[in-house]
Amino acid sequence: MLALVVTATGAVTGCSPEEKTGGSSGPGAKAGPALAAVDTLTVKGRAPKTGYDRERFGSPWADTDSNGCGTRDDILKRDLDDVKYRDGGDCDVASGKLSPDPYTGKEVTFVRGRSQVDIDHLVALSDAWQKGAGKWEPSKRIAFANDPLNLLAVDAGPNRGKGDGDTATWLPPDKGYRCAYVARQVAVKKKYEVWVTGAERDAMKRVLSGCPDEKLPTGDSPTAAPGRFHAR
Repeated sequence: MLALVVTATGAVTGCSPEEKTGGSSGPGAKAGPALAAVDTLTVKGRAPKTGYDRERFGSPWADTDSNGCGTRDDILKRDLDDVKYRDGGDCDVASGKLSPDPYTGKEVTFVRGRSQVDIDHLVALSDAWQKGAGKWEPSKRIAFANDPLNLLAVDAGPNRGKGDGDTATWLPPDKGYRCAYVARQVAVKKKYEVWVTGAERDAMKRVLSGCPDEKLPTGDSPTAAPGRFHAR
């Protein structure tokens, strides 16, 4: 399947399996940007979940980029094919399809109101809370929850099975997407200085060692939301 890559503008592009995995994965293989970046992450134990609440990350799908559309619709427009809008507009996505869904490799249809498509936080909000976000300013938590780098339209089934799992406890069923998935998690944790557990770091390295040329995705969304947004 095609891997999804977030560019600096938040756009998603495809790359072939050869481009995704690249090079040799043997003992002498040189670490690619995503694999090398794992060693820049802080390693600590998981903090308690005490105090976590979705509201600590602001209202869901806030329009932090001020383009007139909520974040959920921005991601649907980015990730779905054959997008149709409600009432002739260009914001509220009425239907489309994931072709393919990155987590399963299958085609999944999106219909507003009875959707089988979720918008996943690749690094779950609860996971981030237990690894640093509990101490952040609210504006940083709001930015994190709405950053396109950390968001992906996916099949609702496996996403809900993921819960707040990290790389050590959950990976996409489609093995062909695991390198891109883990690279995105590394990129998000590096950008926001979210720490990892020792088991999580080791799992990241295991996956990325099989694709040592996997690039570290980038995104230019700021790490603080505009002042008009508030969270508890």
